Amino acid sequence: MASHLALVGCCCCFFLVATAIALNINDYGAIPDGITDSTQALQKAWAEACAAESNAAVVVPAGQYVIGPVMFKGPCKSPVAIQLDGTLLAHPDLRLYRPNWIEFQYIDGLVLSGAGKVDGRGSAAWGSNKCRQNHISNCRTFPMNMVFSFVNDATISGISSIDSKYFHVLVFGSQNVTFDSVTVAAPGDSPNTDGIHVAVSQNVAITNSVIGTGDDCISIGDHTVNLTVSGIACGPGHGISVGSLGRNPGEQDVVGLAVRNCTFNGTMNGVRIKTWQNGPKDLAVRDLVFEDLTMNAVENPIVIDQKYCPSGTCPETLKPSRVRISNVTFHNIKGTSETMTAINLVCSQTFPCEAVQLSDIDLKYAGSDANATCINVKATVAGDVNPAAFCR
Repeated sequence: MASHLALVGCCCCFFLVATAIALNINDYGAIPDGITDSTQALQKAWAEACAAESNAAVVVPAGQYVIGPVMFKGPCKSPVAIQLDGTLLAHPDLRLYRPNWIEFQYIDGLVLSGAGKVDGRGSAAWGSNKCRQNHISNCRTFPMNMVFSFVNDATISGISSIDSKYFHVLVFGSQNVTFDSVTVAAPGDSPNTDGIHVAVSQNVAITNSVIGTGDDCISIGDHTVNLTVSGIACGPGHGISVGSLGRNPGEQDVVGLAVRNCTFNGTMNGVRIKTWQNGPKDLAVRDLVFEDLTMNAVENPIVIDQKYCPSGTCPETLKPSRVRISNVTFHNIKGTSETMTAINLVCSQTFPCEAVQLSDIDLKYAGSDANATCINVKATVAGDVNPAAFCR
């Protein structure tokens, strides 16, 4: 079943793929007809690759493969690559999922690349997703397309994730993971279809990618350290968001985020930090940079919302957020706002935002002059900032 795989043009992974033993899933019984369940064939190919004494690559050639829940689990004896050139179609039976679709766990040195697609076929499930409408934490969730948990030194490049039933990609408990030149796509009204969510991870990079969903293009959860986001085309969706944070007692600080050279097209938000009121513990969000960004018809280009209340029915008696936000830079952000308030910074009364810097901002509103809101913000303003932000 094994043959040597030729170099496949992924510049970041040639060192592994070019010399790897190739395990074609068709040789294990996979049938690329878009009908036959090929889960076991894919799982068998992975098991052999993970057990190989030398580098191995699982090859998914062109064609459509129906795949149920699958776990790519390590640790593996040698680095493993997956060359995805075909389309993986999620099995339509929701009863199979416990809870996600494609999961990668405890793997070092993973390379996932190719021009293929991971198609969650979410449209059949979105109508049953009541989480957004009810804004409750114990509602039924649906399978995510891909979950990377406890994965280190990984590269994911070239592939597409489309129409996930829930989040497209979750990165959890991982470090040194790079997503480059990936595509994430779902309709703008698809519920909870976040593009890439990162939490409890460090040194993650998301670069040169196109992400358009029904929720955040990229969302950042607690205990994220040193996340780099650059070269992203975001839209449709809710923008790039830190949070929501401050709701659960086990959360830890978010430290080090750089969002650069990104474009937002028709999104609900541009860049946003959102925290809950009435939180159970103190938490910090610090050392964030948002710069060189373009906003095209974005409803809320720059947001800090420490009264986050998605249901819109939170009582006024809630205690102020206990999340301390500090050392945040908004620099060289230009474009158009679909609402009059282009800069909306509403921080905690108990812990005002500190060391916020606004510089070289030019955001226009078509209907009239845009304005800025600054509440409980200790900020400095440098260069030309339009709309004018009077923060003290």
